[in-house]
Amino acid sequence: MDGFLALFSQYNIPGAFLVNIELTLWSALFSTILGVVLVMMRISPIASLRTVSGAYVELFKNLPLTIIMVFMVLGAYAQLKFSLSDTFATNFFWLAVTGLSLYTAAFVCESLRSGINTVPLGQAEAARALGLNFMQAATQIILPQAFRGSVAPLGNTLIALLKNSTVAAAASVATETSTMMSEMIEYHADQIVPIFLIFAFGYVVLIIPIGMLTTYLSNKLAVRR
Repeated sequence: MDGFLALFSQYNIPGAFLVNIELTLWSALFSTILGVVLVMMRISPIASLRTVSGAYVELFKNLPLTIIMVFMVLGAYAQLKFSLSDTFATNFFWLAVTGLSLYTAAFVCESLRSGINTVPLGQAEAARALGLNFMQAATQIILPQAFRGSVAPLGNTLIALLKNSTVAAAASVATETSTMMSEMIEYHADQIVPIFLIFAFGYVVLIIPIGMLTTYLSNKLAVRR
């Protein structure tokens, strides 16, 4: 117990988890917005939009997240001079959010597309019969049902995003959990087990409620056919 208390007194462990939570929430917001745009393009009657969306999804689904994060620092920031803030630490935080959002949006798109596949074709046909155009039918009829049908895969995507936020260390975010864990192991190699237990327990505490909430909402919001 003394080892745990000593570690908590020397390091701001809750603060590190808070950084990962912030990364997750911002990335979840932006990736959802981008994912909705991508899935709208994916089901669009315009072939070029379907091609662009499909190419984006296939590219980012098959790229390792670490490569994306490293590119945000060495490519976008160092070579292309792309900056999101004048403050050094804040800039890398938002670069990490950008990388996470671009990567996760592909999985959000696929999750929503699986939800769209649960919507009967007759719904779209009825919308067209009522005189609704594609955007009206998609936003008012198809997507609301798709969100309800894809709660479980979206929840799994959020869980994966929370765990993926530890890769932000590759984007030079120095205050998140994986960086702090590496620093703690470097200076306290004799306390590897307590360090591992602290971070493992922390992520279990964060992830289990998301899974429980996802299961509840999936059952609550399921469309009864």
